[in-house]
Amino acid sequence: MPTLYDLKPAFQGMLRPLANRLAGAGATANQVTVAAALMSVAAAALVALFPGNPMLWLLIPIVLFLRMALNAIDGMLAREHGQASTFGMYLNELCDVVSDLALILAFAAVPLFPGWGVVAFAITAIVAEFAGVLGIPAGIGRNYAGPFGKSDRAFALGLVAVLLAVNLPIEAIAPYIFPALALLSLLTVANRVRAGLRPAA
Repeated sequence: MPTLYDLKPAFQGMLRPLANRLAGAGATANQVTVAAALMSVAAAALVALFPGNPMLWLLIPIVLFLRMALNAIDGMLAREHGQASTFGMYLNELCDVVSDLALILAFAAVPLFPGWGVVAFAITAIVAEFAGVLGIPAGIGRNYAGPFGKSDRAFALGLVAVLLAVNLPIEAIAPYIFPALALLSLLTVANRVRAGLRPAA
């Protein structure tokens, strides 16, 4: 199914000159990976501590965009500048999980959203990423099938954060937002498992 991840090659093309400059300056893929995770956790902690400050929620879409850019850059540093390593693979996947959990769970600080729905989305998002990683032993490589991969989650979270920042009246739909995102994540899990089973069928 289509996903925003399909736009990644074009996004990488725009960022490649920056990645090349960072490589020339001695930056490593692992440093970029850790920086993206620290930035995500710090932003999530800040908005969770002060959920009543609407303007702070604008940090979320900004950080999500920067995180996507840094994720693209660390991948290019690894693949195109000879920095790929097994440790880097572990670090990349684990930092992504930590970042996702932090940024999603920050929304549990908002009374509008039922905590169980936010937690359900956090859990299903991580399961979706695990299903993607399992594409490697299944023989199809890291699986990014949609409809709700990492880029799509980032867009959805950024949109919700903007709605909070501008104080739009979302009380009527708020209880359903995160359960709906959790269902989309479960559909993503199903699609990724199906893709992994197809070669053996």
